[in-house]
Amino acid sequence: MTANILQKTDCSSPTTDNRRLTTVFWDVDDVLNDLMREWLFFYNHKNGLSTDYDQLTSNPPHKMLGISIHDLRASLDDFRLSKNFFKMKPVPSVYKWFEANAANTRNIALTATSIKTASTASAWVFKNYSKWIRTFHVVPSPRKNEFLPEYDLDKIEAMSHLCRNGILVDDNEDNVKKAVSSGYTGLLFPRPWNSNAGKSIDDFLKELDRTLGQAKQ
Repeated sequence: MTANILQKTDCSSPTTDNRRLTTVFWDVDDVLNDLMREWLFFYNHKNGLSTDYDQLTSNPPHKMLGISIHDLRASLDDFRLSKNFFKMKPVPSVYKWFEANAANTRNIALTATSIKTASTASAWVFKNYSKWIRTFHVVPSPRKNEFLPEYDLDKIEAMSHLCRNGILVDDNEDNVKKAVSSGYTGLLFPRPWNSNAGKSIDDFLKELDRTLGQAKQ
């Protein structure tokens, strides 16, 4: 009995009404929301800068901004803990996709936010997406002088403990490549800092639809 419990779940197992659903792991920041765009607006205003979001060709963008990675993470955490984060709207086309399609997928939020901002991140997800996302999982991004128990090295290891198949939607190229090499399907959400920068979000969502259609065959 114990061995069976510890086995990874087949994430395409039938629902109570006998529908077989594909699981989609959704990155939160810069996929479900526009974190970097919203944060940059406030960072520019606070520091008298005019950095263009579309020119952020790397993420994290600390080198472009001339600050340390620790200062960048601290600034992002401050924003995530502010009312401006909680007031953020979902990415409109992504939210429309959820309204039209997410009842036909199992949806898991999978984020690498810091542990001290995990509560606000989860609150934001459930405030906006709780009709479809019932599971929130965090692989904490490291912070200076913070020591935590280590359960998963990265998102892919976390996915491996949750189920043995599924689709990862993420804006981080390395995460997507690791997902594919581990036997999952990985789809790169278009952002200025990755190789899908020239693709529209609408075109990406059509790709997701095609991938889900193939998974059902």
